[in-house]
Amino acid sequence: MELVILYFLQSVFLQGDFFGITQGPLGSADPMVKGMIPAMFGILGFALLLNLFNALVRKKLVDQEKLQRIMKETRGWQKERMAAFRAKDMEKQAELNKKSAYMSKLNQELMQMNMRPMMITFVPLILIFYFVLPPLFSYTVAISPIPLNVIPADYFQLTCTAEKIDDKICHRVNEVYFWAWYFLASIAFSGIIMKLTKTSMDIT
Repeated sequence: MELVILYFLQSVFLQGDFFGITQGPLGSADPMVKGMIPAMFGILGFALLLNLFNALVRKKLVDQEKLQRIMKETRGWQKERMAAFRAKDMEKQAELNKKSAYMSKLNQELMQMNMRPMMITFVPLILIFYFVLPPLFSYTVAISPIPLNVIPADYFQLTCTAEKIDDKICHRVNEVYFWAWYFLASIAFSGIIMKLTKTSMDIT
C-alpha cells in the first residue's frame, strides 16, 4: 500500500506542481527545524503520530473480527483451490469453483472495509505532507551510508547522487530527501503500530 501511495505522490505531488501551484522540490532552504539530527527525529515523530492516527481511524471504522474472519475464509479458499490445481484434482476444483461468486462478494466487501478509513485519512495526510512538513524541514534530513536508489531509472530516488549535488538541495552523496525519510519511517512504524493497535492485516 505504501508503494502505491509513494508512486502516486512521485508522479503528481513530488514534482512541485499541486493544483497549478508550481514550486521547487519539497523542503525549505530556510527550514524552521534547524540541523539534520533534530530534523531526523522530527520527521520520525510525524511519521509515528500520523501512523497512529491512521490506525485509530481504522480501529474505529473497521470491524476487526469480521475483517479477520473474511480474510481467513478467502485465503483458505484460495489455498485449497491452488492445492487442487497443483494436484490436478478436477472434482475438487469443480467443488471449489461453485463458491467463486461468494468469494468474489467477500473480496469486494474486504476491499470496501479497507477503503473506508482511507477515504477519511488520505486527504488530511496529503495536505499535512505537502503544506505542513516542507516549511518545517530542509530538502534533505539524513545521510545514508549506502545509496538507496535501488529502483531502475529515476523513479523513487531516495538519496542524492553525485550528479544532483548543487549545494542548494543536495550537499553530498547519499543525503536522504526529507519525503523519502518520512516514507521510510512511516513504513518502519506502520507494522509495529498496527500490531499494537490490533489493526494488522495479518491473520491471527
